[in-house]
Parts: sequence; C-alpha cells; structure tokens
Amino acid sequence: MSTVDLRPLSDTFSVAGQILPDDIKAIKDAGFKSVICNRPDGEEPGMPTFDVIRDAAQAEGLTALYLPITHGGLSEDQIAEFEKALDILPGPILAYCRSGARSAMLWTTAEGKAQGQAHQNA
Repeated sequence: MSTVDLRPLSDTFSVAGQILPDDIKAIKDAGFKSVICNRPDGEEPGMPTFDVIRDAAQAEGLTALYLPITHGGLSEDQIAEFEKALDILPGPILAYCRSGARSAMLWTTAEGKAQGQAHQNA
C-alpha cells in the first residue's frame, strides 16, 4: 500500500511530498498520467534521483518531467516552464518535492498568472 499523501489542488493537478519508485504503481492506479519532480537531486541524502523516479514512471506508462525548484524561490523562467508543462503533459498530473509545498506554490503562482491574464483579456 502506498504511503503517498496525494493533495488535490484541482481536478487535474495534485501535489505530494517525496515519492519513491515503489509508489509509482499506486500513483498510476490513482489515475495520474504524468509526474513532475520539483525536488533537486541531492537535496537530501538517500532520496531517489529523478532518473530513478523517471524510469519507474516510464515503466508504468507515465510521463515524467524534471523541474527542480530550490528554496530560494521561483524564477519567471521556472514559472513559464511549469505553465508549458501543464499545457503539454497528459493529465491528471502529480507534482512532488520534499513536502509538496514548493509544488503547490508553483501551481498557485501559475494559476494566479493565468487568472490575471484572463481578466486582462476579458
């Protein structure tokens, strides 16, 4: 049984803390089609690298993307790359980092920008 704490932020996007290769089947069984890693490799000793997660995800037919975010904050380039990923990756999408907080902050920032642009275009 998976110990992944999936926290939905929308119908098509959820966040979680660090996942392990053994969690991928449960993530797929929960209906996810893509995984975004927002945790930099080597952030904490003993945690799997993105390559290990990517290989496990691909073995289950999931798409995986590496978009590491440090505690230093978000850059405009990272937000733009994340927005592009949301547009092109098959959903639903699960993003993860150490606790899920950076992934949630990234999604909230991208959603806020999208809503602001929608208001400007209305």
